[in-house]
Amino acid sequence: MTAASAWEQVLDYSNRANPYPFYAELRGTPVTKLPDGTYVVSTYAEIASLLHDPRVSSDISRNPAAAAAGATGDDVDGPGMSPTFLSMDPPDHDRFRRIAMRHFGPPTTPGRVAGMEVRMREIVADLIDGMADRHRIDVVDDLAYPLPVTVICELLGVPPGDERRFRVWVDVALQSTDPGLDPETQQKKRAEAGTELGAFMQELVEAHRKSPGNDLLSAMTTDDGPEGRMPTEQLVSTGLLLLIAGHETTVNLISNGALTLLRHPHQLQRLRNDPGLAIPMVEELLRYEPPVHFVPFRTALDDIDIAGTTIPAGSSLTLLLAAGNRDPAHVTDPDLFIPERRNNQHLGFGGGIHLCFGAPLARLEAQIALTEFASRIQNPRLAGDPPPYRPSPFLRGPSHLPLDIDGVAGKEHDRPGHGQPPLTPADSHPPRAGTDAQI
Repeated sequence: MTAASAWEQVLDYSNRANPYPFYAELRGTPVTKLPDGTYVVSTYAEIASLLHDPRVSSDISRNPAAAAAGATGDDVDGPGMSPTFLSMDPPDHDRFRRIAMRHFGPPTTPGRVAGMEVRMREIVADLIDGMADRHRIDVVDDLAYPLPVTVICELLGVPPGDERRFRVWVDVALQSTDPGLDPETQQKKRAEAGTELGAFMQELVEAHRKSPGNDLLSAMTTDDGPEGRMPTEQLVSTGLLLLIAGHETTVNLISNGALTLLRHPHQLQRLRNDPGLAIPMVEELLRYEPPVHFVPFRTALDDIDIAGTTIPAGSSLTLLLAAGNRDPAHVTDPDLFIPERRNNQHLGFGGGIHLCFGAPLARLEAQIALTEFASRIQNPRLAGDPPPYRPSPFLRGPSHLPLDIDGVAGKEHDRPGHGQPPLTPADSHPPRAGTDAQI
């Protein structure tokens, strides 16, 4: 199989459940030139280098493959939306990301995410309570979707109930990324969903400006920090970015995590007995089954020599994060799920200046959701394996994850294993030979 045909297999929906053999094929040639001129990079060291390389642009307007495909900034930020920091290069990227980050995390607002932990636990408890008296559940619909969407709505200040309005638009927008659709259909779906989402966020921005609260969107609309306020059009597009990216990738992280644990029942039992294992386990999930598989439409601004190949200035780049995560030159036993890996440096949140803005939030949500899933869902069994997957090859996760269960355990005092001595805390496990990341 040629590298180009391996890439075609990655895009083929029939391989969505297991693209990893094709990533292994691609890694045989770390940098592959496709027939359309795009360079696909599949090995860890090279991907990490390019994510930190100032000669690589994220501005889609500079990208030849995007232009050839009829893609524009609308495909990243939404039809009619101003560019967000996701699709900007420095210095504009740095300024707008700092303005948004001031109200999300350290050093200005260090407690916003940690301060939601109690509320997250309440949401998860309520969701699992809602599964009582049922013998068939869907992890996606019943847990992996409602938790992060509720959290991001409360964090941004979206009124209760409005998530029902935008879920349909977001689903349509994400379905438009299916490479099986013709470009005209993709563009039509994006335009329809983007128009509705833009109007929705415009209303929210105006409402929060007139009557601000303690939420993130209010903080950004009323910010008088040292770099000034974002323009209204930038607030709208950034608000949409945080709303969509703030839950869609986490849906995949939680559902991929539950699926992985069900395929590794010993690890599920370990998490049930030792909730502290959730922290390293989520890091291993981000490596082993990441929610985002690749980053398309990056552009070389200069000639770049890497892995024996010269990528000419003006070329389009696609960085295969999921392939790099399983690079045997970086990590030993890459196809094994080993929660206690030490120095588990992965590409699950990307890297460089575009490192995932919401990584602390996603980590905490997944840790809580998977711990409670392991503790309270009694005898979960996959109703089918593999489950159906979402259309997108880069935002990869099950569209549904149906399970048969025996029931739901009560709160803490009723949980299986309560009162039993825990396993050795996860951070004190001795290193397993051959499991540390190779730097």
